Amino acid sequence: MMTKILVVDDEDDLKILIKQRFRKKIREQEYDFIFAENGRHALEQLLQHTDVDLVLSDINMPEMDGLTLLSKLNEQNSILKSVIVSAYGDMENIRIAMNRGAFDFITKPIDFKDLEITIEKTISHVAALKKTLQAVKENNILRMYVDENVINFMGSKEMESSLFDNETIEGTVVFIDICGFTAISENETPDKVVGMLNAYFDIMVKEIIKHDGMVDKFLGDSVMASFKDEYHLDRAIEACIAIRKAIEKADIKLGVESYKPEVSIGVNSGDMVWGNIGSSTLRRLDYTVIGDAVNIASRLQSAAGYGQILITENNFNKIKDSFNCNKVGEIAMKNKKLPVVVYEVLS
Repeated sequence: MMTKILVVDDEDDLKILIKQRFRKKIREQEYDFIFAENGRHALEQLLQHTDVDLVLSDINMPEMDGLTLLSKLNEQNSILKSVIVSAYGDMENIRIAMNRGAFDFITKPIDFKDLEITIEKTISHVAALKKTLQAVKENNILRMYVDENVINFMGSKEMESSLFDNETIEGTVVFIDICGFTAISENETPDKVVGMLNAYFDIMVKEIIKHDGMVDKFLGDSVMASFKDEYHLDRAIEACIAIRKAIEKADIKLGVESYKPEVSIGVNSGDMVWGNIGSSTLRRLDYTVIGDAVNIASRLQSAAGYGQILITENNFNKIKDSFNCNKVGEIAMKNKKLPVVVYEVLS
């Protein structure tokens, strides 16, 4: 995919050097360079070329200098990244540039090998930002906290409206707890506890994403995930089986030798409310699911033993032809008049 780069400098020689140095990438349509002679002209170019990913800018230019341009760019586009290329490489200019949002700083005379590396690094950073935004927009990877700043960062009216859509749909919720981890947290150093927990969480997250699920939140040493759309219950159970197996075999190189990680899991499907829930005063909203189906999943996890995946009889009847299950019996649940019949998913 071609990357469009805006070069802002009042020296014509730089334009020639850029074209010569990057002629192969230009010919192979990896890079497309456009040029501006000062900050004012750069802003005009950006209005015409809205797909620019990277700006290379001098500082000392007529009409509008590079530091002023940086401030303008930061106001207009949070994804667009800028690299200052200037002979004014004193610490004061570097600090001002960084404070105004510059991604990096290169001094003249230009070391073109360094410039190449810096361009590649910046492009990779922009690509990662775009990928993250797309993931959030499509609601198929990790959920993140949503506040006004994030909405502005998205830069999209369509995104803004989608983030605040609330709906009732059928889905599946999963609660996964790392069994016995509380004892580890009480007896090991904070660095080891956090390192272990993050490593186990990462194993879970990879399987959840692999099965098109969404990590809803991390709750202490537990994970809450949700699945929707076609075959949501089947995908959720497949993810849970994969997580159970992966955690049991995990070798994270940080563990306590006497600790053998296992998970207890509750899975439940049904109608639930999906929406942004939280505090507008704190400007912190969490895109999550709520409802009786969610509560039941949580209580199934609480009832599950080491290595168990528990589901209700209703869900068992939906997946019994696809999974090997065993009837556990009846358990009492808060706010339920009658006991709930529970099954364990074996394989």
